[in-house]
Amino acid sequence: MNQLNTNTLQIHAQPRPEVMERVLRVVRHRGFALCALNMEQDCQQLRITVTVESVRPIQQLWSQLVKLVDVSRVDALEQQPRISA
Repeated sequence: MNQLNTNTLQIHAQPRPEVMERVLRVVRHRGFALCALNMEQDCQQLRITVTVESVRPIQQLWSQLVKLVDVSRVDALEQQPRISA
């Protein structure tokens, strides 16, 4: 049995067309499954909320997202463990 963790991250970034593509590429390359995605622009800032699921620690994804050039901040919002058969 693997314990899947569901995590929600809020990403603050510059409103550039390529930002979403970079975020999704990092999520995929780090082995996280995308469960939900929301994007809003607020006062020249892009706010992307992603909910991901994986057996991997969320720190692996977080540490890569904060390195993206247009990302200014990444906040972890919640974590929900789930047991899968």
